[in-house]
Amino acid sequence: MDTAASPEAARAGRVGGRPVEIGHVQVLAIALPITLSNATVPLIGFVDTAVVGQLGAPHLMGAVAIGAVIFNMLYWTFSFLRMGTTGLTAQALGAGNGREISGHLLRALMVALACGVGLVVLQVPVRLAAFWLTGGSAEVLEAAKTYFDIRIWAAPAGLVNFVLLGWLIGLGRAGMAFVLQLFLNVLNIGLAVLFGLVLDGGVAGVAWGALAAENVAALAGLLVAFRIGRNMGARAPLSDAFDVAKLGRSLSINGDLMVRSLVGYAALVVFTSEGAKAGDVTLAANALLYSMMAIMIYLLDGFAFAAEALVGRSVGARDRHGFDRAVSISTLWAFLFAVALAVVASLAGPAIIAFSAKSAEVQAAAIAYLAWVAISPIAGVWSFQLDGIFTGATRTRDMRNTMIVSIGLFMLAYWILGPLFGNHGLWAAYIVLFIARAVTLGAKVPGLLKSAFG
Repeated sequence: MDTAASPEAARAGRVGGRPVEIGHVQVLAIALPITLSNATVPLIGFVDTAVVGQLGAPHLMGAVAIGAVIFNMLYWTFSFLRMGTTGLTAQALGAGNGREISGHLLRALMVALACGVGLVVLQVPVRLAAFWLTGGSAEVLEAAKTYFDIRIWAAPAGLVNFVLLGWLIGLGRAGMAFVLQLFLNVLNIGLAVLFGLVLDGGVAGVAWGALAAENVAALAGLLVAFRIGRNMGARAPLSDAFDVAKLGRSLSINGDLMVRSLVGYAALVVFTSEGAKAGDVTLAANALLYSMMAIMIYLLDGFAFAAEALVGRSVGARDRHGFDRAVSISTLWAFLFAVALAVVASLAGPAIIAFSAKSAEVQAAAIAYLAWVAISPIAGVWSFQLDGIFTGATRTRDMRNTMIVSIGLFMLAYWILGPLFGNHGLWAAYIVLFIARAVTLGAKVPGLLKSAFG
């Protein structure tokens, strides 16, 4: 799906802009590299937890778990930078608008840097608010503070990496996105092991590893993006970053996605804080299981990312046939992959738990709730695919509104099931959230089709 522009097209700001046949090869060419690179994203949290778990202290595992949840929450809050960039870039590619391909990148980078610097400046109130939301024992929070105070300085680079990933996916450059993500995540994992275990840095060492990896990867990604844009002939003047009308549209889309992310993360905050109330052992077990579930979610997201890129390109080209093919083929592969992941989680789960936690109490607690992790990919795959479809079409208001409804249903489910079944009720409510997201967003598909294709 790489697009090269002739000199004449480059001068006119036109690149690509024609409908393309979408089949299994096109979907897998995007999904598989992203799936492989995505697999290493939650592995960071998994390895961080496992590194600290070797120290044999549940409260240190809990500290890294809370720290990881906080940064996942912060980054997911700003995940609109990736999602919005993907949809807008893919539509610009489908329409053949080279100037907007680069313009969307400029505007997104400007917003990312502003948000990242804001997080660094406001780090103390952000930390206090995050710790208040997640809870935890005094020992856990003291260690988590060390982790937070170091890693927060990676926020600007981390958000820039989000933008670069979204831009590359929007262009269908999955291979390059894979290389950059793999570089970031493998570097992060390697430095966590080096600083945390080899150099005996513990929680602080794990945080320093994340800080270094994010900054190195951001610099590499910016250099790659500049080269790709130049080779495509996709150029935009710097003034496009400040175009009021275009920036207003981007901010509107990003605002919808930000609200959706904030509301969506309420579920994870409840999940973590309720686990913390149940004690350090339950908190550590839930953190370990959630890391396993996150790995499966990130693997499935490769197919959602393929839907984003191909749906966005189809919408930009006004190609209804391409849209239908992108949706049906990516969803078919996503479902088959979800079934495979459920089987693997059921069979390999106990061994993964035994390897990751030295505490016998944590192992026993995690195995007791493993079944919920095993069913999560099949329950969640539909909502993940719909997120990709609506992101590619930039139907962000629907995504925002349906997430608000779904979180309400999650809270209702936990209010009913929590008192009856304890931590099992908490996990069941999370599965309800997946199903609610799929049902509510699926009901909006007719409106998407009418808006995109008339």
